[in-house]
Amino acid sequence: MRSLILALGLTAASVPAIAAPDAAAPKRGNQDLKTYCSGDAVTFCSGKDPHSAEMDACFEKNTGQLSENCRRAIKAYKAGGGK
Repeated sequence: MRSLILALGLTAASVPAIAAPDAAAPKRGNQDLKTYCSGDAVTFCSGKDPHSAEMDACFEKNTGQLSENCRRAIKAYKAGGGK
């Protein structure tokens, strides 16, 4: 599930403005994941870095509770090789 997680604008907005972005942190996700999984990320995984293994584990743990559209976006993302 590592390759699934999103570059969420919502989560990025919750990071303090004074925090410098980590250039070494890989950005993952695509527009469909942002669109269809942002609400699920806030509901089930609030406060977790969207580019982290912690977020991946949270989505994995809550797979059965994710919205249908989010699950479809994840499946399509994985099928596309994580792109």
